[in-house]
Amino acid sequence: MPRHAHYVPHGVIPAVLLPFADDLSIDEKSFRKHLRDVTATQGLSAITVNAHSTEVASCTFDEQRRVLNIAQDEVGARLPIVNGIWADGSLEAARIARMAEEGGASTLLVFPPAPFTLGQSPAMAVEHFKRIADASSLPIVVFQYPLATGQGYPRDTLLKMVEEVPTIRAIKDWAGNVSQHEAQIRELQHLPRPVNVLTTHSAWLFSSLVLGCNGLLSGSGSVIADLQSALFQAVKANDLAQARRLNDRIYPLARVFYADPWADMHNRMKEALVLLGRLPRAVVRPPLVKLTRAEIDRIRGALTEAGLLEGKAARDAA
Repeated sequence: MPRHAHYVPHGVIPAVLLPFADDLSIDEKSFRKHLRDVTATQGLSAITVNAHSTEVASCTFDEQRRVLNIAQDEVGARLPIVNGIWADGSLEAARIARMAEEGGASTLLVFPPAPFTLGQSPAMAVEHFKRIADASSLPIVVFQYPLATGQGYPRDTLLKMVEEVPTIRAIKDWAGNVSQHEAQIRELQHLPRPVNVLTTHSAWLFSSLVLGCNGLLSGSGSVIADLQSALFQAVKANDLAQARRLNDRIYPLARVFYADPWADMHNRMKEALVLLGRLPRAVVRPPLVKLTRAEIDRIRGALTEAGLLEGKAARDAA
């Protein structure tokens, strides 16, 4: 039984980063500090580990279990933990789901299997999620990719998944299409058994939240959980003037974090935390590589523009 039983995914959920040492091993001391830093923010409903933001594709099964154990040890008594399920096959996905429940996670975030880039059917998608649901009683967040990737679930498939797998309680919506995003918010959140839409459109978060999402799940929360929480609350309160002010601070960071190539988004967030003095180093695992000095300078400029780094401090850090 998870510590936060009956948690329904909603609200502000930062996806934390995973610091590495120079030898590419997990830097547990820095990870623990990072978890404490992020979760000191008021207004969070959970955190996410073993996802894109923690470079899950480069982590072994045992490393993923260790990441979850550390998160439980540091913050599990205070906040629910969402654990990512990254696997190309349904049997391995089910094995990770069992590990996550045994490790005290409160929710599963299920990434789409890579073979779906070659084509999928509704039956394949349902079978994948049923295997996971059979292995764990935890609520499931479906990671909805853009349809153009082949890994996104068309409307009819998504509705069939929700109908046949009752533990699906939310989607992490990265549809990348405003009209599809709005349609999913309107339909899924008003089903007889509602399914929350958690936006991960962090490059245009303000616009997305205004459409009525019941939450957000974002890697940017590893750096600006406080701004995201304040923005979510302002939109919920219909205080659009305050929301615009917050968005003006978030925008410079969204511009640099989500520049091409998108694969570097969390690489950039690590560099931001180094500039802010919250991480000792920004090491990523291959195939990711160290950012150029010019790009780090752009991140420094965005932090200054957002009011997170004083001009003098930014120059001293150079």
